[in-house]
Amino acid sequence: MNPVLHKYHLKGIFADNFVMNPVELKDYIDFEVKRIYYITNIKGTAGGHCHKQEKELFILVQGSCTAQIDKGEEMEDIVMKANDVFYIGVYVWHYFKNFSQDAILLALSSTNYNPDRTDYIEDYEEYKKVVHQ
Repeated sequence: MNPVLHKYHLKGIFADNFVMNPVELKDYIDFEVKRIYYITNIKGTAGGHCHKQEKELFILVQGSCTAQIDKGEEMEDIVMKANDVFYIGVYVWHYFKNFSQDAILLALSSTNYNPDRTDYIEDYEEYKKVVHQ
């Protein structure tokens, strides 16, 4: 098992009256986007799981937060600022915390939402056992 995580930072195009941050999906993901969602008004944490099939691209559109990531080695905290991007492949534990009040976290997903959550591992101890098999 080889969990994949990539970190990027979007480069802005600066005009006189705006900044545009293009995201050429072919440069960041290896999947067809089936779902887009975003998180705002965060009063705690988000995440705390890994996926067995779903891949995601997270873009911090605005604000700041801390991504807590484990690729099967050890948990690490990575501070995210506006325009930071994470590609999170399968079997990468991810958890977001310490959101600024203005934070907007955008996610692009390789799957449609499935409420039965069979694609998720939500217990960190179980995750460590599975990823080390």
